Amino acid sequence: MTTRDNVLDVFVVGGGVNGCGIARDAVGRGYSVMLAEMGDLASGTSSAATKLVHGGLRYLEYYEFRLVREALAEREVLWSMAPHIIWPLRFVLPHHKGLRPAWLLRLGLFIYDYIGTRKLLPPTKTLDLRASPLGKPLKDGYATAFEYSDCWVDDARLVVLTARDAADKGAVIATRTKVVSATREDGIWVIKLQNIDSKVRATVRARLLVNAAGPWVDSVLREAMGQNDAHNVRLVKGSHLVVRKLYDHDRAYFFQNKDGRIIFAIPYERDFTLIGTTDLDYSGDPRGITISEDETTYLLAVASEYFERPVTAADVAWSYAGVRPLYDDHASKAQEATRDYVLTVEGDRASGAVVNVFGGKLTTHRRLSESVLEKIESVIGAKGKSWTAGSKLPGGEFDPRGFDAQVDALNQRYPALADRLLRRLCRQYGTRADKVLGTAKRMEELGEMFGADLSAREVDYLIAEEWARTADDVLWRRTKLGLRVSAGDRARLDTYIQNRLSKGR
Repeated sequence: MTTRDNVLDVFVVGGGVNGCGIARDAVGRGYSVMLAEMGDLASGTSSAATKLVHGGLRYLEYYEFRLVREALAEREVLWSMAPHIIWPLRFVLPHHKGLRPAWLLRLGLFIYDYIGTRKLLPPTKTLDLRASPLGKPLKDGYATAFEYSDCWVDDARLVVLTARDAADKGAVIATRTKVVSATREDGIWVIKLQNIDSKVRATVRARLLVNAAGPWVDSVLREAMGQNDAHNVRLVKGSHLVVRKLYDHDRAYFFQNKDGRIIFAIPYERDFTLIGTTDLDYSGDPRGITISEDETTYLLAVASEYFERPVTAADVAWSYAGVRPLYDDHASKAQEATRDYVLTVEGDRASGAVVNVFGGKLTTHRRLSESVLEKIESVIGAKGKSWTAGSKLPGGEFDPRGFDAQVDALNQRYPALADRLLRRLCRQYGTRADKVLGTAKRMEELGEMFGADLSAREVDYLIAEEWARTADDVLWRRTKLGLRVSAGDRARLDTYIQNRLSKGR
């Protein structure tokens, strides 16, 4: 990264999907960029989602047509950008007598099919659950359903790969680095940083600051920038359960509840089903947030309303929770608060400007980034043109319908390695799976194993290329192997990582 007079063009606060997307777009246009994240990449909201790239069918009820149209158009754009971590998913929406009428569901799905750009994803169709195998896991009372398309995404990997591409293009990505203060001096931001682990402090200067700190966006305004009265976001808690696999097919279910809310049941990591989410107002520190007993009971009850076999606490393998930093539009209910993003600009080129990012979704992060770049251009001048539509994230350099061909080719290059391992590596790293495996031709050449099929060679790659610094970084954000690794293996992994890092210092 080169800067003029040691002053960056853009400094981004926040290593979630929005912050990394903005950094990637900006550096790709020729701006000098640095991003600071106080924890690990995607360690907040961006790894606690329902993991969907979707239009937001239920947002139509709140007349969020602009958001839905934009999100629908982005599904195939993002799928093409990263087909290893994003792929189509069909959803089954059973008609529940006494809730939303069938005609309303048909109308909503008709709008869903036709207001957004859809070239590859198949359209909606009606199902007879009494005859379809998709009805077998459900109770007998459900006769009609609608099947429609959205996409699945590995949310944390989307963030990490976006950051990786930004770094490959010249951005500085500083994880575990907190912004202590940000003040203006002669139209330039003077930003004081501290590394969370080493406590080392540093100072950087930038022409423009982007505050994309997610749930902490108001905290940055208050604590780092001195705006004591900042209150722009409404924190809404969303919790999820991961249970032992409830059915064998590859569809997801969209369930309505009597309280007006909805939950999904989604195939997850081959052997599990993901159930979520909740919508509850939240106050307090978002760090370390966990699902409550009431939320667990709620999700199990709604799922059991539909599935023939009741879903119980004994089925739960894992749970997670996060908070959505929604723009506070003073909606009366958490589920009614807008999911659209809001951008504000304070200051100008002469005084030093900050762009604040409120709200946003995984699905619309690329378009949000383009909108932020328009703000940046209006303040410090334009450089390159918009470029991310049609681009590829690292590992995604293949046709969106060509994943199986990638797995077959990897099996041919590494015939002695297990197909299950190669398929997982293809899902996580795509065309960069070869870079992870290197010259290893046999399982024993991958080095120490840490449970499941996680090898020292893969961990070394994640440390060197993807900013992994702890066992949790590897097991829950770079992979989801935490579902399969024992406490003893996790401890061995953490010791291995810390030894590797200490040798690298």
